[in-house]
Amino acid sequence: MDQKGCLLSPSNIIRIAAVLIPNEQDQILCVRKEGTEMFMFPGGKQELWETPAQAAIRELEEEDLDLYGRFQAPAANEPGFYVDCHVSSTFDVFLNYTPDVYEELAEAKYFSPKPRSKKLAPLTRDVFEAISSEVR
Repeated sequence: MDQKGCLLSPSNIIRIAAVLIPNEQDQILCVRKEGTEMFMFPGGKQELWETPAQAAIRELEEEDLDLYGRFQAPAANEPGFYVDCHVSSTFDVFLNYTPDVYEELAEAKYFSPKPRSKKLAPLTRDVFEAISSEVR
């Protein structure tokens, strides 16, 4: 069972790695996949042989990541599934632009961790809640 009382089993868990990438206004970069409505952190599914850090580096081609925490939540785009996500951060690196989207991504934009948008995936909202509680 996860922190919210959801039953988790190996058959309905999607292992992912995500990275928190801030801009200079302390907003965090989020992306939306083609054909979906929810925004989530950049990253992706882990291969069986990968550690969370290896998956994050592979997904973002970033070499200096720090583990922020591990979070579980209902999957935004796969009903009946849950994500088990290792979230890394690049809080010592800031982007001063919004990256171009490519491949399966439709949109990239920055969100403030404080005001919660209904367009955010459940896991993204949970991580923003954790970030906001640290800043208080």
